[in-house]
Amino acid sequence: MGKLRKRKTAIIFGITGQDGSYLAELLLKKNYIIHGVKRRSSSANTERIDHLFDSLNFTSKNFFIHYGDISDGTSTLSIINKVKPDEIYNLAAQSHVRVSFDVPEYTADITALGALRILEAIRILKLKKTKYYQASSSEMYGLVKKRNSLNELTPFHPRSVYGVSKVFAFHAAVHYREAYGIFASNGILFNHESPRRGPTFVTKKIVQGLVRIKKGYQKKLTLGNLYAIRDWGHAKDYAISMWKILQYKKPDDWVIATNKETTVKTFVNKVAKKLDIKLKWTGKGEREKGIDQESKNVIVEIDKKYFRPSEVDFLKGDFSKAKKLLKWKPIYNTDDLIEDMISSELENS
Repeated sequence: MGKLRKRKTAIIFGITGQDGSYLAELLLKKNYIIHGVKRRSSSANTERIDHLFDSLNFTSKNFFIHYGDISDGTSTLSIINKVKPDEIYNLAAQSHVRVSFDVPEYTADITALGALRILEAIRILKLKKTKYYQASSSEMYGLVKKRNSLNELTPFHPRSVYGVSKVFAFHAAVHYREAYGIFASNGILFNHESPRRGPTFVTKKIVQGLVRIKKGYQKKLTLGNLYAIRDWGHAKDYAISMWKILQYKKPDDWVIATNKETTVKTFVNKVAKKLDIKLKWTGKGEREKGIDQESKNVIVEIDKKYFRPSEVDFLKGDFSKAKKLLKWKPIYNTDDLIEDMISSELENS
């Protein structure tokens, strides 16, 4: 008889977020034992993962939740020491770009130094076999000189403290890989959305807002820059890439994207069309408005408070390296993503 394979163990920092929940689902299907780390707060904040584990009696034998915070090096080291995992996924961050302009120090502490604390724990504990995944971001590219698809060799020019912090975390992973031989990989993930996206993120805000307007619960949707170009994929696809990145034979850095570009305005138009809202645009700049042709009401408006002090106008990713070496490519396109988000919103609103 062949030897029974030992089940792999993974720690997911940021387990309660969109990406953490999809990654946890995937790893459970792959027979992993999962240890999720969540911050203590007065509300449970586990709604994205409640279907995966027993949040009342904690009787699960393959899914454990630990209270911890990557702003706290002691708890981070303690959890990693206790579990001694095969894989660590760092998906924790202050992840809202616009909010990073308002809370820069907090963003840097969590998004930049949080990654450093995890890497330091791996080094101090001498966990030579533990693999580390850093959730890097397309926001690291920031100011793009040519509107070409961005790849692993494109230089970074971040335009927010969030982007700056992600660049720090990216280079920290590279440094610990080169200096200490840690298996540390970066997934440079372009925008990825899902029905589990938080309501302050623009795609969720658009879908939620237009569904509510359609149902008569809301009168207007207020947005910022309609002409920002983004590369939007589905978080489900991107969770698969995270796992594949840590299964690759050596640590490396990978762009994960769809290589398709969509403006915020086009996203609004696609959602409106699927909801059978006939939208007509008038005006320019901050005076641009979206009018419902049936009711003649203004249902989309622009407010400059949603503009960033320094804007990132264009993000589109070239994932050819991941396609060739990881055999990864997106299954969902933008229309599939919108369909999924709308059907979930209609079901829950």
